[in-house]
Amino acid sequence: MARQLIFQIDKEYPFSVTKLDRDKLYGWKEVVAFDSEGRECVRVDIDTTGSFIIPKGGKALGVLDKQGNWVERKELKAVHKDGTPAEPIPSSFDQPTKLEKTVTVEEFLDHCITAVYILQVGFMGEGLLEQVKSSGQIYTFTFNYRAGYEGSPAFLVESEDNLFMLVGYPVAFEFIGLEQVAEFSVEDEEEAEEEELDFSMM
Repeated sequence: MARQLIFQIDKEYPFSVTKLDRDKLYGWKEVVAFDSEGRECVRVDIDTTGSFIIPKGGKALGVLDKQGNWVERKELKAVHKDGTPAEPIPSSFDQPTKLEKTVTVEEFLDHCITAVYILQVGFMGEGLLEQVKSSGQIYTFTFNYRAGYEGSPAFLVESEDNLFMLVGYPVAFEFIGLEQVAEFSVEDEEEAEEEELDFSMM
């Protein structure tokens, strides 16, 4: 059985989720290269000296300490900026998600959406669908696909009797404006160009 998200508002509403992506919506195509004998070509890497061929899967990120010693990932500990230990956040699939906060359309649009999920609305989820649809509210919560130390802002949006969960991150927009409009003079510009001319080049 697929993992379910359980939203909690007046009661609990379970949903199965399916991630939407361009491949599922529009299909995809792949380009495969073959050599002169019909064998499929496989991409590999070459080290900086050009002496060694590194096959696919032969590279990975490693972690070194200040002395250059290899550190196993299980030995790493997450901390906050002040050095205090960071507490892991469980996966959203492991516990009910309370719908307590809403945002305005403007606040929602201040986020860059990186993933879209459609919620499979069964008979047990119709109540939440109707609440979101009738209220016109955009519910927000923190979403963690898997357990980790940092969640992502997520939003529940209704469209054509379907519930969608949009996940993203906030974008800091800066307003740029002019307090005073500068005057532009063609004569001043021409004078500046004449001053910069070097007649010795002619």
